[in-house]
Amino acid sequence: MRLSYTGPLPEMVGFLLLPQYSMMAFFAAVEPLRIANRIANRPLFDWTLISADGGPVTASNGMTLMADQATADVHHLPSLAVCSGFTPEAHLTRPLMAWLHQLDQAGCCLGGIDTGAFLLAATGLLKHERVALHWESLPAFRERFPGVDTTDELYELGERRFSCAGGAAAMDMALEVIARRHGAKLAIDVSEQLIHDRIRARSDQQRMALVKRLGTHKRRVVEAVALMEQNLEEPLSLEEVASRVEVSVRQLQRLFEQELNVTPRQWYLQLRIKRARRLLAETDLAVLAVGLACGFNSSSSFARSFRMYYGYSPRQVREENV
Repeated sequence: MRLSYTGPLPEMVGFLLLPQYSMMAFFAAVEPLRIANRIANRPLFDWTLISADGGPVTASNGMTLMADQATADVHHLPSLAVCSGFTPEAHLTRPLMAWLHQLDQAGCCLGGIDTGAFLLAATGLLKHERVALHWESLPAFRERFPGVDTTDELYELGERRFSCAGGAAAMDMALEVIARRHGAKLAIDVSEQLIHDRIRARSDQQRMALVKRLGTHKRRVVEAVALMEQNLEEPLSLEEVASRVEVSVRQLQRLFEQELNVTPRQWYLQLRIKRARRLLAETDLAVLAVGLACGFNSSSSFARSFRMYYGYSPRQVREENV
């Protein structure tokens, strides 16, 4: 799904399905291509499902799809989308790495849907590339691959690489591909068939505005939460947060309790604990390193806060995949 395509039609797109992949993101990428074929009344796109051994693959929702081919049987593709789930690198083997490099050398455009970019980065195939990821996965990816440029935009389309945030963003990326290949009119018609009221631009925000997420229009609460979200590795003191939003600490306390039913300190701690949970699940960073990346000065304070919030320890996430 590169920027431009001059090969024969139908354009073939491969989807590598890895265990626990996101089925919604996969279908969101495929369905626009199917509908484009129907509206155009000719085969513009085709796709093939690939698994490591050619066998069926179970998605994160428990549903299973049959693969068309095994990786060993695929030697050339115009484009390949890697579809994975919450622990992408758990399924990265030496044969899979070698296969991805072989496709790359053969001219294949490689991309990641949702967390698929983790595998491509771990394989060394995202150097000098800009990568779009789901907002929840961005902190883990940046910790794991600090040398790879990332963005929280919906998707990225390049000549040899593509990526998207997953979910409905895969649909927007597919619609953009259709528009570039076969015209904006067809993309709009496909979007209307999907009851997708508009084709979102790449730069559209992934997340709802804070006002909608928080359910409050109180400007100082929204600004304070934004500051907290931007400063998780080196947390600001409540005094500094209050000062930056131009209220006293006591006023900040009262606003949070009125609007969010929680103290600002508790809200800030929850943000850091939730980020730590994602880093533990999606990276191989040491537990202490995860704690430090989320603003905890010691492993004991991190473990204590984590257990109080979740009811189990950080190490259990690693050992038991809680």
